[in-house]
Amino acid sequence: MSNGKIVLGVLAGIAAGTLLGVLIAPDKGAETRRKIRQKGDDLVEGVKDGMTSIVDDVTNKFDKLRGKARKSVNEVLASTDYEHADL
Repeated sequence: MSNGKIVLGVLAGIAAGTLLGVLIAPDKGAETRRKIRQKGDDLVEGVKDGMTSIVDDVTNKFDKLRGKARKSVNEVLASTDYEHADL
């Protein structure tokens, strides 16, 4: 399962649980709004963390791929130089 799907599932679960908890809670309006605001802030922070993780994963994979490409290019260039030296 991809990281994006996992993050999306976790965030959907958090949002659903938060909404259900707030609707059931027997608090005053001001207290409920404060809780909603806090949970929203927590949700935003979770999204930021999830996106940072995804970006880091993509960056690492790109760096590995770039390194492999450079190695392949260098090997081709080295073999080409070697073949020219034989001529």
